[in-house]
Amino acid sequence: MKNLLKASAIAMLAAMPIAAQADYPEKPVEFVVPWPPGDLEDILTRMIADKFQETYGVPAAVVNKPGGGGGPFPGAVEVAMAPADGYTIGSFVIDVPMVGPYIGIPPLEGNPFEPIGIFLSYPFVLAAAGDAPYKTMDELAAYARENPVTLGHFGDVTSPARHSLAMAKALEFEFASDAAFDALDCNTLASGDADVINTTLQLIRPCLDDLTILMADTNNRIPVLPDVPTAGEIVPELDFSTWNGLFVHKDTPQEVRDAIAKVAQEVIASEAAKQVSEETGAEIYWLDAQQSDAQMTKDAATLERISTFLGE
Repeated sequence: MKNLLKASAIAMLAAMPIAAQADYPEKPVEFVVPWPPGDLEDILTRMIADKFQETYGVPAAVVNKPGGGGGPFPGAVEVAMAPADGYTIGSFVIDVPMVGPYIGIPPLEGNPFEPIGIFLSYPFVLAAAGDAPYKTMDELAAYARENPVTLGHFGDVTSPARHSLAMAKALEFEFASDAAFDALDCNTLASGDADVINTTLQLIRPCLDDLTILMADTNNRIPVLPDVPTAGEIVPELDFSTWNGLFVHKDTPQEVRDAIAKVAQEVIASEAAKQVSEETGAEIYWLDAQQSDAQMTKDAATLERISTFLGE
């Protein structure tokens, strides 16, 4: 009898984690966006959070955790330090899993994250004021060899910033200085804080007609900028794009991952997401966890080439 009771107790204990996982979600969920509000990752993640709340009947909200010029890494640390239960979800740019583990941030070492899915490629561009004395990357290179040019970016270790610096090396010039900003928008150029900025089309859309767009950091030309070449057209070895995806701690149960992915896929396939793509020039799509891993493998090779151009 004692053995029977003991076996029953063990069976009950073994079943408890499964039951707890099946209840997900049963409390508020946070989607951490490690940038200020307003850009594409924020807009789409809010759409996912709203759908998550509607689908599962629990509060779901976006929490913006900008890094003060430190890129996305402070926000990423918060997700890394949270319990691996799916209640703190990261909406991360390429740099979090591809750069963060290698720059001496202890909670990110070893890469604690795994993808739920990648859903966005940014329409990143290199932009200058409309009256700048250069209209192309070749003209920028010629000008910068004789005159100081300041680059504005989202952080020294972020891949768009490193890509811009590598492009300069490939075109045989250097920026006289560079600076990190949490927001890179119309005001950054109008104020003279930077001469050239690496930013997303969404952030400069209000003043786009007053700017010169030198190149696009995208796989293909941006539809609303059909005359602007991609970086890969200018320097094929530096063909490059940036993306954003949903990530969780690598110990998060599969049932939880599936629940998050189900909602995200529905949102990305919606008419509302298609409208965002048409209005902003962003590529919006869904790569599942396996496809996301393949994308990151490809990107690792590109980042290696960037490091080579930078002499690292």
